[in-house]
Amino acid sequence: MIRLLLEAYYEPTFSDASHGFRPRRGCHTALRDVAHTWTGTTWFIEGDIAQCFDRLDHEVMLKILGAKIHDYRFLRLMRNMLKAGYMEDWIWNATHSGSPQGGVVSPILSNIYLHKLDEFIEQTLIPQYTQGKVRKGNRAFYRIWGAMQRASKRGDRTAVRELRKQLHRIPSLDPQDPGYRRLRYVRYADDTLLGFAGPKAEAEDIKERLAQFLRDDLKLELSPDKTLITHARTGAARFLGYNITVHHDNRKVSGRRRSLNGTVGLHVPRTVVVAKQARYMQRGKPARRPELLNQDDHVIISTFGSEYRGIVQYYLLAGDVFRLARLQWVMETSMLMTLANKHRSTVSKMARKYAATIATPHGLRKCFEARIERVGRKPLVGRFGGIPLRQNKKTVVTDRRLPPVNIKRKELVTRLLAGRCESCGHVDQVEVHHVARLADLGRAGERPPWADLMAARHRKTLVVCGNCHADIHGKDPVSALTE
Repeated sequence: MIRLLLEAYYEPTFSDASHGFRPRRGCHTALRDVAHTWTGTTWFIEGDIAQCFDRLDHEVMLKILGAKIHDYRFLRLMRNMLKAGYMEDWIWNATHSGSPQGGVVSPILSNIYLHKLDEFIEQTLIPQYTQGKVRKGNRAFYRIWGAMQRASKRGDRTAVRELRKQLHRIPSLDPQDPGYRRLRYVRYADDTLLGFAGPKAEAEDIKERLAQFLRDDLKLELSPDKTLITHARTGAARFLGYNITVHHDNRKVSGRRRSLNGTVGLHVPRTVVVAKQARYMQRGKPARRPELLNQDDHVIISTFGSEYRGIVQYYLLAGDVFRLARLQWVMETSMLMTLANKHRSTVSKMARKYAATIATPHGLRKCFEARIERVGRKPLVGRFGGIPLRQNKKTVVTDRRLPPVNIKRKELVTRLLAGRCESCGHVDQVEVHHVARLADLGRAGERPPWADLMAARHRKTLVVCGNCHADIHGKDPVSALTE
């Protein structure tokens, strides 16, 4: 209930730059925002807050809440919740900072807390580091452009080709324009990224001001090892598991504009591929997974398939998602080795046995598939592969929302509130008799009337008065029904 109240009150006020723990937002919406709107970025400023969720200051949190919430009882409840402590090895430990560990309220509390950071960047830093409408034209570019036009009029094709090559190596707009600045910002939980178009000295100033605000106003610290300033063209910033760079490839030309130059690219880090495939390898080679040997073939293929699908779907925004082909081969080989070891067979035989071709929106795809047929129901299908390793800029994986609270009255509650014995019909104080399994009600042999009633209703519970409950557990009870 506290989470619902806080979300209803604060969610509409949160920044568009915040993507963590919010409805219809997630890692992919944050990454797409960077890829689509950060063109021309010169420097990436990676901001990682050290132990953010463990170091949220309780007094600062209560002050932030008290600025908008004027109900003293609710604020007192929040204070008690923040300082409730935690149990470890049956020993109570006090909490002096941080949000409740594992609590459903922690995500919204962290967003409320870090919203102050969003406001500082958007209302103070971004206006100060935004100058000029567009960059000035690059004189060197237009000088070569003019020479190419004159050569074209003369019909000198050789000169045109040479001048065009030079033109592609020079930006049309002045990257060092002293009158142009842009600062962009995105945050996912405690992971922040700023993109700055301007000199490095000013990027250093932005980083220092960010650290000072966190230290003075929010009692937080930037992690020195993870807070980096990276040149966007020569280096890569790491954000939400992706490498982010700015393209300087001029091969794709459209009219007078080079459509790739200056745009932001998302990439799969090589270290991610190496780390992901390590789980399925031993001594540098794919290996079986002994913990799955006792599982059904359907479970084995489903396990590998779901793990592979989750990784691929997360990295579909990357322009080089094809780098996961190596991971696919490692996981596929590990899966087939596991099946072969289970059946005392070979990898090639398992590959032939479970090979399948499926129809997808991208056409027919080869994969591995195990099916369990069921009478009158759809078969259970376990599948590995069948996903094209091709960039999908529209893919979206948002944060999973907690299921809505079902406040509909349960059937048993309604029966109890009726206060009527379902065996004799007497209105009195009622109790609940239950059996462990419905199968016990269907056993052969003579059954008492109350068992017939439960079997007819297909319920493991029966609401009865005290006398009927005593009779059920009285003389000659059926042990399976009264345990």
